[in-house]
Amino acid sequence: MVKGKLSERQRRMLDFIEKFSNDSGYPPSIREIGKAVGISSTSVVNYNLNRLVDEGYLDRDQNVSRGIRLTEKLLKSVGKLSDVIRIRKVGRIFASEPVPLPSTDSPIFGADEAIEITRDLLSTTDGLFALEVKGDSMIDAMVNDGDVVVMKLAPDWHNGDMVAVWLKDKEETTLKHIYREGAKVRLQPANPTMGPIIIDDPENLEVQGKVVLVVRQLN
Repeated sequence: MVKGKLSERQRRMLDFIEKFSNDSGYPPSIREIGKAVGISSTSVVNYNLNRLVDEGYLDRDQNVSRGIRLTEKLLKSVGKLSDVIRIRKVGRIFASEPVPLPSTDSPIFGADEAIEITRDLLSTTDGLFALEVKGDSMIDAMVNDGDVVVMKLAPDWHNGDMVAVWLKDKEETTLKHIYREGAKVRLQPANPTMGPIIIDDPENLEVQGKVVLVVRQLN
């Protein structure tokens, strides 16, 4: 499958990751990879996965279960870049007055829950995740309760961006348009019945991502 300075074991790992991901819609676990290629030690599997990351064949998020995927560079090189991509749904964002995050240690959605969209709708697939919208503060921006927003990890932003915001001092989250106004920041809903939220100290605000696509949920 892959040419280059890879061992036969590493090539078999890539083949297995590709086949498993295509068949299941999500990546395999470390133990599943080890079992498929005959490695009993998870540390040895980790070593080889890190080598594949270093060589540019895989992207990996060490903090996420099953957080591996084949790179676009590799998939293009073997002619298997799918027209449909899956973006993991990681939680909910509140398009309302800011509300506290649910107090739970369990994820809202399973590790394999995702939305599928065609690749031509996005300019990039790097750093993307999906959130389910709760509330109606962004209805004039065509974002309704129950819709799904595809977000890009982006700490930098521009006036008018629609962003997921974490308010550190209040431990609350919200989805709003964002604007700089002198030393302050304005979070603007897209609903004429709701007023803006003025953040006096921008240090209390963290932009966790900005919206790159809205997926409408039709009843």
